[in-house]
Amino acid sequence: MPLKHLFSPIRVGPLEIKNRILSTGHQTVLVTDGSPNDALIAYHEARAKGGAGLIITEIAAVHPTAFFTANTIAGYSDTCIAGYSRLADRLHRYETKVFGQLFHPGREVYGTHEDGRKSVAYSASDSPAERYLVIPRPMSLAMIEEVIEGYASTAARMQAAGLDGVEIVASHGYLPTQFLSPRINRRDDAYGGDADKRLRFLREVIASVRKRVGTDFVVGMRISGDEISPDGLQPMETLEIIQALDRDHGLDYYNVIAGSSSTTSGAIHIVPPMRIDPAYVAGFSGEVKAAVSRPVFVAGRINQPQIADQVVASGKADMCGMTRALICDPQMPNKASTGHLDRIRACIACNQACIGHMQLHAPISCIQHPETGRELEFDKAPITTRKRIAVVGGGPAGMKAAAVAAARGHYVSLFERGPQLGGQVLLAQLLPGRSEFGGLATNLKREMELAGVDIHLKTTVNRRLMEAFAPDAILCATGGQSRQDQFEKGEETHAVEAWDVLERKVNPGSAVVIADSRGDWVGLGLAEQLASNGHYVRYMTTCATAGQAVQLYTRDQWIGKLHKLEVSVTSYARLVGTDGGSAFFQHTTTGDFFEVEGVDTVITAHGTRSDCALQAELTSGPWHLQMIGDCVSPRTAEEAVYDGLRAGWDI
Repeated sequence: MPLKHLFSPIRVGPLEIKNRILSTGHQTVLVTDGSPNDALIAYHEARAKGGAGLIITEIAAVHPTAFFTANTIAGYSDTCIAGYSRLADRLHRYETKVFGQLFHPGREVYGTHEDGRKSVAYSASDSPAERYLVIPRPMSLAMIEEVIEGYASTAARMQAAGLDGVEIVASHGYLPTQFLSPRINRRDDAYGGDADKRLRFLREVIASVRKRVGTDFVVGMRISGDEISPDGLQPMETLEIIQALDRDHGLDYYNVIAGSSSTTSGAIHIVPPMRIDPAYVAGFSGEVKAAVSRPVFVAGRINQPQIADQVVASGKADMCGMTRALICDPQMPNKASTGHLDRIRACIACNQACIGHMQLHAPISCIQHPETGRELEFDKAPITTRKRIAVVGGGPAGMKAAAVAAARGHYVSLFERGPQLGGQVLLAQLLPGRSEFGGLATNLKREMELAGVDIHLKTTVNRRLMEAFAPDAILCATGGQSRQDQFEKGEETHAVEAWDVLERKVNPGSAVVIADSRGDWVGLGLAEQLASNGHYVRYMTTCATAGQAVQLYTRDQWIGKLHKLEVSVTSYARLVGTDGGSAFFQHTTTGDFFEVEGVDTVITAHGTRSDCALQAELTSGPWHLQMIGDCVSPRTAEEAVYDGLRAGWDI
């Protein structure tokens, strides 16, 4: 059997789980009214149907002070039971086990009330939260007792609803960790001081939960091995905590991750971007596995079943969290178990529509698989009439449209004027640390091949060609070209466009100024690339911060890289002109002008302009014409792929 370690059953406490693939708890922003609803159930059902062995649902607040966002499940209220019951019933149809998460954020609260007021945050002490700019209120002994009871009663509700277990969230700098860390917990009562006293809160939570649910119900814990924050837990401290809890015999498993919500350096590891090595937490989980008597789960950039199988085979963990892999391809387990590894749509860790959507307070999705989070909308309804469809353009929008339309049964041909498929993805993958982004084009191409799309490269489309092809519909995805803003350019100035640098059509001088008005991956990537190659780089952006349009975990890590490379970053700077070796900028707030001297090359990163020339030529033909992707409006790969899905579905 392929991947025999990954697809062997495992016993966790009183429960047998069919394989070692785990969807870890993650917020979806699908929840409404504090309870699992139809959208959340459909979302998880897609992953259960796809073969996941265990699904841990998103956080449930154990107390009214534990709300993280307005879309948090109210675990402290009986109103959540019916939704959990429907969820459990649906997932059990596929022999998938389901756990709920017991959660209190403590000081890590970034949400506000509906009227805009900030929430009151509570913690072990009044130690400030650096990232969310919160100074918490120390919990009284009465409140500690009340919150501990909240963990137990929430677990009992989940048990009553038919879930198979619960997971206590002690990871990522949340409330239990705030008691555990000697750098946060400054209490001088029974819950603070030495390591044993700091552990008391978590011990009482575990004991209270176990007493309420009994021994025939799984109780586990998620914890960060290294919180990668100055005030957070360090690996040796975490290992000692886990060993102490293992001796208590209250938990059935330990779920190991990295990072913390409390600082920028730690938060990057909540959902690690593509620069971080796959399975990078497995080293620590292996140490835990060697030191405890119960199963150990691990997560952190495990995006391929082959990698997960190696982790299990090596004895570093018993189950692997493959959450984003399942967001990107819900059918990944079934494909892997049947040997169809080449059909898996691999996650590229772009973070754009999964955690990126959550941070925008939007429902979860995936730039490669926008059906994610929209399971109720895209329900595989059969077509009634097969049509002949021409797709013009082989970028993300065109490829997705072609794959979806062909998979639904239409006759589809795609025409691309260049020698390769991929569009702007081919540029994005050239930048440092971004090669994995090229997987977007690779995966979409494979989807087209499996769906039977007829692909024509090096083919320029015009009206004559379309009249000869005689399609019922044309989906035009001609994308865009590099956009050049107008500014006063001196005759002796070497000013070039970002795309030309990426494609190596020009050679920048040793002292470079990058003028970025988009705040996306292009300016950041060029700054890193050129600085790494020895250029003196000054990065000037109209945005409030470098990479403002990039998902923040990806952006923050990138800015750290630029800092190490000594790239000078200036915000609120608008390019207005160049002359010889100088570039002239205007402060976007004050309107003041300033000069940057000693410049060999000015590189402008001003985004894309739509290429819609073909629209006029094909309008009023004997076919349905629809424009999709950047030729409609310059946006990101996410919108392009969604446009393609929508067009391929609706045709």
